[in-house]
Amino acid sequence: MPLAKALELAQEYDLDLVEVAATARPPVCKLMDYGKFKYESAMKAREARKNQAHTVIKEMKLRPKIDPHDYETKKGHVVRFLKQGDKVKITIMFRGREQSRPELGFRLLQRLAEDVQDLGFVESSPKQDGRNMIMVLGPHKKKTEAMAEAREAQAARKAAAQAGVTPRRQGGGDDEATDAVDAVETADEAVEAPVEEQPEAADATETPASAGTEAAAG
Repeated sequence: MPLAKALELAQEYDLDLVEVAATARPPVCKLMDYGKFKYESAMKAREARKNQAHTVIKEMKLRPKIDPHDYETKKGHVVRFLKQGDKVKITIMFRGREQSRPELGFRLLQRLAEDVQDLGFVESSPKQDGRNMIMVLGPHKKKTEAMAEAREAQAARKAAAQAGVTPRRQGGGDDEATDAVDAVETADEAVEAPVEEQPEAADATETPASAGTEAAAG
């Protein structure tokens, strides 16, 4: 169809003439509402970001002769990370004469793995790495499932708040995952300039899950 005829049709139907295949011979164009097309594309991208799961490896450091109270605190962080669907790299740090007693670190890692076996599994068995001993735990729950549960909990709290009832939160992991969902949704409000969430680190550091990290971490 001649270009003049195509432009005439676009004006007649109050649509836009959009070139969709510039390299084709002859070039292919399409009559469409370009504004509506851009809006629908932005909404699809927003939904894709909501469901996107960024895999990260959390790291938790312990000492072989850790205090029982400190152990429970550290274990609580590991439980929270696993509930969020993240992997956890456990590092036992040996100092001085502790290096001659690697079995202390091995037993501590085994104990921790048994304590959280309902939420995760040993992805990488304990192994010595210089002065440290490392083990990687993987979650039973996928990251996308954890985020979906967090959204459901968030919706339930909003509904309860509208009804004038203060909901009861269960577990720190769900709260942090919900905060992550809130950050994603806030970023989605600005479609043209999204802001990535800055993950919270409580007694722990995050390591991006890359091929090199997985090789060292499990």
